[in-house]
Amino acid sequence: MAARKTAPPTKSVPAARAPRAKPFVPGEIIPAAGEIELNAGRKTVSVEVANTGDRPIQVGSHYHFYETNAALRFDREKARGFRLDIPAGTAVRFEPGQTRTVALVRYEGRRVVHGFQGKIEGAL
Repeated sequence: MAARKTAPPTKSVPAARAPRAKPFVPGEIIPAAGEIELNAGRKTVSVEVANTGDRPIQVGSHYHFYETNAALRFDREKARGFRLDIPAGTAVRFEPGQTRTVALVRYEGRRVVHGFQGKIEGAL
């Protein structure tokens, strides 16, 4: 006797995967409702930074601030293990002679730094 085939069980479709009124657009980003707080609950510090050089200096969002250009004058030990507290992919520009205060956020995860100017090359 042959086994009887039965229909697979019915699954409910989560709202996020439910059919849409309009088709998806390649590369489209559909954000969740509400606000997102960057780096919520992470340790932050503020440092006053002066550009003592004769050219603008730009520092990216995830650059280890301790290892930035030597023409930037600030408390480097306070900045060890920290990066700028700004959205990913953005940067802060310091014009020659400019002094400003910036917020830094602590690196998380394994807290191992390689690259940049090679001043750390390992655990923070």
